[in-house]
Amino acid sequence: MDKSRWTRTPPASMLPRAGLVLAAGVALAACSDPGTSTGQVAEDGVTTGAVALDRFAANHENPYADPEARFEIRVETDAMVPMRDGVRLATDLYLPVEPADRGDALPVVLIRLPYDKASYRGGAIQPARFFAGQGYAVVVQDVRGKYASEGRYLLSAADREDGYDAVEWASTQPWSNGKVGTFGCSYLGENQTQLMTQRHPAHAAAIPLAAGGSIGSAGGRYGYFGIFEGGAFGLSASFGWFRGNGRKLPGGEPSPAVEMFAALRELPTIDLMRKYGPPDRDTDWEEILSTPLADEWWDQLGYLRDDDRFDTPALHVNSWYDLGANETLQQWRMMQDHAVSERGGAHQFVILSPTSHCMSERATQHTVVGDIDFGDARLPYRSLYLAWFDYWLRGDENGVTRIPKVHYYVMGRNEWASADTWPPPGAEPTRLYLHSGGSANTRFGDGTLTEDTPGEEPADLYAYDPGDPVPSRGGSVCCTGNPADQPGAFDQSDIEGREDVLVYTGDPIGDGGLEVAGPLEARLHVSSDAPDTDFTVKLLDVHPDGRAINIVEGITRARYRDGYEEPVMMEEGEIYPLRVDLHSVAHWFAPGHHVRIEVSSSNFPRFDRNLNTGGNNYDETEWRVARNTIHHSREHASHVVLPVMTGAR
Repeated sequence: MDKSRWTRTPPASMLPRAGLVLAAGVALAACSDPGTSTGQVAEDGVTTGAVALDRFAANHENPYADPEARFEIRVETDAMVPMRDGVRLATDLYLPVEPADRGDALPVVLIRLPYDKASYRGGAIQPARFFAGQGYAVVVQDVRGKYASEGRYLLSAADREDGYDAVEWASTQPWSNGKVGTFGCSYLGENQTQLMTQRHPAHAAAIPLAAGGSIGSAGGRYGYFGIFEGGAFGLSASFGWFRGNGRKLPGGEPSPAVEMFAALRELPTIDLMRKYGPPDRDTDWEEILSTPLADEWWDQLGYLRDDDRFDTPALHVNSWYDLGANETLQQWRMMQDHAVSERGGAHQFVILSPTSHCMSERATQHTVVGDIDFGDARLPYRSLYLAWFDYWLRGDENGVTRIPKVHYYVMGRNEWASADTWPPPGAEPTRLYLHSGGSANTRFGDGTLTEDTPGEEPADLYAYDPGDPVPSRGGSVCCTGNPADQPGAFDQSDIEGREDVLVYTGDPIGDGGLEVAGPLEARLHVSSDAPDTDFTVKLLDVHPDGRAINIVEGITRARYRDGYEEPVMMEEGEIYPLRVDLHSVAHWFAPGHHVRIEVSSSNFPRFDRNLNTGGNNYDETEWRVARNTIHHSREHASHVVLPVMTGAR
């Protein structure tokens, strides 16, 4: 890196020592003003920049309104569609009346869900009615073992083969033109990506939304339904989902009301569903918690593996404050690299908004995510979805495949950008090193963040007590069922007053601002007096008024630092390198703001507490306090890697 780009400035009053500052004009000084989009028109008339998606709007005077319905709809309910093993899945059919009565062969949109297909029979905003109103036959199906479908439910396990059989049925009906597209968000997106591994020839296109949870062992991630990160268990989201949706038997009484935070503090964790789950107590909670991450038991659930192959064009949509944004990018790349034909590999596209789980379409002129207004993040999503299916299922030459491969929202700058790669061109991995005089505890400590490699500096020590964990606030929390768990960007400065939170802050950013776009990671050198513990890292944008706004965060359970196949405990006195995945993001730090890194050992209740014993955690009721150390010396130079944009976009 050319260090002439970086300058020193006097430290802000909030900082005890100098840190990181970007020289004026380096970071995208040639970009347009915040709130605008960049782009150019190619020779064929197709817009290739960040405004490329607006051209698909049905109404250019009101581009973000849904296209008006073209047809009346009729709904045929509860057809029982047989799977290959004879189990029948309950299926609703939405048909556009006029084309269906004429006997037209219709393109098909398939939606498969565990949340009761009857819920889709409501208003026009539901996707089934929307696509049917545009002339599609829409098939909505309860997955195996849910609601009106037969069979016994096991989390995601049947979605590869049942999805294939559903496509086979839908593509061979008299009202079908033989081409099937799939659609849906969260679980409804994840079963699409699982289906894509089966490569049914009639599965012509997919739109998986917020579908990062379908990553299994692929790429060494071992995520499984978005439940695990870095080996830690996503406690609050899993508790909420399994209580509300994880029961194996259809119907029955709902789970009892519970004070969520108090319940999640109870130990052992494995008993929570027996105490607070559905009255029949029949879920996959215990197996999910107790099965080792590299065990072959997980293979039956059908999440993505490295040996999977794909051939379905897909438009992937997710959000920076969703728990699976980086996994969506991983899937997008997998479906290019592991494609069996040019058709599938060359037609993978991704959109990343600044919102939270399944909320991209809810963006407004003032898209508030947590406590921060990220500006006008709207796109003509429904028009784009229609154009995508019109191209692949009807054969309309509408230019939808000639847009950039990646559309992403730059938070802070508050504008859309586009590229054909991720990270985008110009993103340069930049190391920022942790420094202190041994007292980085709290935001009032002496922790700094600079490009300079450390010398012989004392390490930072803190005590992590599972009885008093660092509280979760905002971030990529999802699906907990607790209204108090709000995702997004919030001030963390009061949390930074805790002695078990190490804080490292850079200098004020210079006049050009600082933009990061791409994958991020922390490379720590750690030690502990406990055989196992967790390490958490958070990237924050510190505003001039002192607010410390969370951007991305990650966690790694120390026993998995060398991989998930053979967990290895720590030895007291030993120093270990440890990586914390900080996922991906696009964020602009405005002039006068600061880059900040927090390091700790808990983020509760978003993740379960490591009890520091070296035991299973899930079946234990006792814990010990861990004395954890972050080293930042010449030999053990802890740092983060940020993808800094170095040229004009």
